[in-house]
Amino acid sequence: MPPTAPVAPETNRKRIASLLPSTTEIVAALGLLNDLVAVTFECDYPLGVRDGRAIAVDTAMPHDLTPGEIDTFVRARMAAGLPMYELDSTVINTVQPSVVLTQDLCQVCALPAGEVTAAMERLGCQAEVVTYDPHSVDEVFAGIELIANTLDAFEAGRKLTDQLRSRRQKIVDRVTSINEQTETPKPRVLVLEWIDPPFIAGHWVPELVSTAGGEVLLGIAGQRSTTVSWAEAEATNPDVVLVAPCGFDLDSAVAQAQSVAHHFPNAELWAIDGNAYVTRPGPRLIDAIEAIAHALHDHQPTPGITART
Repeated sequence: MPPTAPVAPETNRKRIASLLPSTTEIVAALGLLNDLVAVTFECDYPLGVRDGRAIAVDTAMPHDLTPGEIDTFVRARMAAGLPMYELDSTVINTVQPSVVLTQDLCQVCALPAGEVTAAMERLGCQAEVVTYDPHSVDEVFAGIELIANTLDAFEAGRKLTDQLRSRRQKIVDRVTSINEQTETPKPRVLVLEWIDPPFIAGHWVPELVSTAGGEVLLGIAGQRSTTVSWAEAEATNPDVVLVAPCGFDLDSAVAQAQSVAHHFPNAELWAIDGNAYVTRPGPRLIDAIEAIAHALHDHQPTPGITART
């Protein structure tokens, strides 16, 4: 439960309110969990991060909806001009953050930065609002460094991004070696971010696949995810289909992959934990690249991340 009275800020540390699961993961990776005073209802990594911390953002969406029901709910809510997420001003006023981490990338995925800034002004809160809006893996690295610098953790940020870049380069080197040895075409990969209706993943997701040694179908790196018809998806005749539903874990991804398998009878079908590893632009994107590379080239699942269906 959140405290009932405003907390007096300490002079030698930041008080961080993270309004995104991805920035919560970044704060943890920087070793700054002790400075995290508020998170969102979606922040579930690292395990226990919500324990004892105030929940500053909740959702208007009912729980346990199917993908089709979620799409209908979101479209109706957006058409009516109603917010998908609600910032708890009482929590913000209570925990008195000095830094608020938020985004403007997707109104469906999280609370927009403009609403956060307006709320800070209404409350008279002097917190620094940092907007994190990456569209590529390199922009994720840059965002990590920006957050680290804002939180006076420059060296930790540099060390973290150096490690992530090194892991990415190892994947590139391995895939290049495989291609040179086998001289076979890259597998043609379709990534479904949603199944009802079908959405083709955009932003950084096509880059995950291309870095892992696949040829991306339909999705465009750095651009928004787009909806297509099943006929358009089937017409790509992919070698591999990755089902990585936004907001769903691996078990749900497996069930959804199985439900669309009849659309791709000639493709190798894989489910991937989209919620944890694909649609959150944080350090675990590199885990996703590694797992996709294993799927495409070794045809082996990575426990907890991918499953062949």
